[in-house]
Amino acid sequence: MQCRRRHCYIRIAVLLASLGCAVLIIFVQHVRQTRLKNNVLTELTYKKAEATPRSSIKFLTNGTLSFTQQALRSLAREENVESILKVEPYKYIINEPDKCRKKMAFLVLLIPVQPKNIEARNAIRQTWGNESLAKGIVRIFLMGVENATRNSGLQQYNLRAESQTHRDIIQQDYVESYYNLTIKTLMGMHWVSSFCPNTKYVMKVDSDMFVNTEYLHKKLLKTNIPRKMYFTGYLMRGYKPNRNRDSKWYMPPDLYPSESYPTFCSGTGYVFSGDMAKRIYTTSLSITRLHLEDVYVGLCLSKLNIEPTLPPNEFLFNHWKVVYSSCKYSQLITSHQFQPSELLKYWQDLQQNKHRACNLATDMFPRRHNYA
Repeated sequence: MQCRRRHCYIRIAVLLASLGCAVLIIFVQHVRQTRLKNNVLTELTYKKAEATPRSSIKFLTNGTLSFTQQALRSLAREENVESILKVEPYKYIINEPDKCRKKMAFLVLLIPVQPKNIEARNAIRQTWGNESLAKGIVRIFLMGVENATRNSGLQQYNLRAESQTHRDIIQQDYVESYYNLTIKTLMGMHWVSSFCPNTKYVMKVDSDMFVNTEYLHKKLLKTNIPRKMYFTGYLMRGYKPNRNRDSKWYMPPDLYPSESYPTFCSGTGYVFSGDMAKRIYTTSLSITRLHLEDVYVGLCLSKLNIEPTLPPNEFLFNHWKVVYSSCKYSQLITSHQFQPSELLKYWQDLQQNKHRACNLATDMFPRRHNYA
């Protein structure tokens, strides 16, 4: 009797143990399935986020700009400081890594331009961007990729052919847009730091400018021009952020809350010593991107505690169109808003008359461009 009772207890214990194991197995399977489902959902969410373009700027139907909250934090991705000269922020589609190995660079001309604007590039090559004008001039056109072409299409094919002929095009895989001009300029700085670090000077200049390169070259050769930590151009002092949403230069308070900009140089054309390219690019890695390129470079200079230097003459750099005369243009560095045909015409006239003596009595009065 006692033996039967003991045997019954053992069977009950085995049964309970089996039931416990079954419950444990079911629970473990449930946990694994739940985790797997969550991982799949997380992965799908992550991939969806990756696939969604992080547009920094949206265009409204009336053409004005609308900044997303993400854009207000940064208009472009930040890069790791350690990777500044090791990993390029944007892939090179067309590059000229040996450009400065073939000659001693003195002045690098960084010229942002649209891929489709071949007429402007050809006019510059024949005029102020001609590398034979003075010793050590290096010409570089900076561009991104237009959405309509990306890496294929007739335009891209022609661009590659043009690059093979002239060896002066740098193209990287970012969207070609006016609002990416800051990115384009920083990529130029990065290129100089990586492939032309020994150049004495750099000029960033827009493609619709008239530049008296010979006169600039002569000015830079003077012994009183600093060789390091030098930055000059048309100085913009005391400008305030434009809070008008309909303006091309609108600056959202959330993106830039301060009520004034530090001193900066007009983005139409400024000159700096070669060491500044790396300094500015490195500093930019810790500053939220702004779409106003010249203001942004000014912010980098401010963080570096480097004040832009006044040019030797207040009429050297002009961000407006100076009325042409060979006398005036023989003694200035930049003038703005030139069509390719005008550039060719006035350049030829200047070359024919630049050695004629003249008395520079000018009525040039700066017309400020409306940042405020």
